[in-house]
Amino acid sequence: MPDLHAQNISFVNFKLSGFHDLGEWRPFLFIPYFLMFLLSTSSNSILIYLTITQKALHSPMCIMIGLMAVVDLSLPIFFVPNMLLSFLLNWNEISLAGCLIQMFCLLYVGTFQSTLLVWMAVDRFFAICKPLYYHKYMQMPNFLKYIIVPVIRNIILIVAIVSSAGKLSFCASNVIDHCFCEHMAVVQLACGDISVNNLIGLVATFLIPTGDFIFITLSYLYILGSVLKSGKSHLKAINTCITHIIVMTFTLTFALIAFLSYRVKNNFSSSARVFLSTMYLLFPSCFNPIIYGVRTKEIREQFLKFMKHVNVLPKCINNEA
Repeated sequence: MPDLHAQNISFVNFKLSGFHDLGEWRPFLFIPYFLMFLLSTSSNSILIYLTITQKALHSPMCIMIGLMAVVDLSLPIFFVPNMLLSFLLNWNEISLAGCLIQMFCLLYVGTFQSTLLVWMAVDRFFAICKPLYYHKYMQMPNFLKYIIVPVIRNIILIVAIVSSAGKLSFCASNVIDHCFCEHMAVVQLACGDISVNNLIGLVATFLIPTGDFIFITLSYLYILGSVLKSGKSHLKAINTCITHIIVMTFTLTFALIAFLSYRVKNNFSSSARVFLSTMYLLFPSCFNPIIYGVRTKEIREQFLKFMKHVNVLPKCINNEA
């Protein structure tokens, strides 16, 4: 006979127990995740600083790369500090409200990252395939037309995901088998029907990251086709397009495997699933500054000037002393 008293209870506080099966080795995860967080924070902060202070980087593409750095800086901040404290001090409690806020922030900023890649693809399309119309279509009033639809799409779907999760009753358990409030890891603790939550999650996954990936890939394939037909040497354009597609493929693969691992029977261990989830959030934040920043000629030149300036300052201070 079901425990009616237990069904009337809904937990409002949870414990995050990601990587719990590692036992005494769990605290050692602090080192690699801290180093990745440090790399993400420092590299993206420098890229943001350069984009703001250097007028030579105020072109549409460089501004979008700067926005990408803001996203990459923000995304790990929402979950890595708590995760590091959990590894070292076993601080793993979070309220339901805090969990839903974290879920919303991670999902919205993560989808905004995907949307930014779409804008970059649009920028490259006009710059390479329609150079005569570039300034016309990439002016802010016209550019806003391209960004408003995906932004509204993201807001509607993410609000639907979080609000539907907030309506659930959590009486099965209050232990989340994850290092942050991942949507399905939280929803699985509900004691009611979660088919609607599953459906909304599936729709959001295939409309946002998968849909954006298909659009970006088709755009870059069209760009590569145009470059090859023109007979001109555009090695930079080809290299940029291929690099972007490779990085997006890795990120989307991590995300889809982690997402589907909750819905399809598999042999993934709990730690492997949590690792994949953390990687699809941290991997882009660590490597986007290199792929989209340092590999861009204008940003690379400003970065080298910045490093020379930083190296000169200690010498000047020593000479004055």
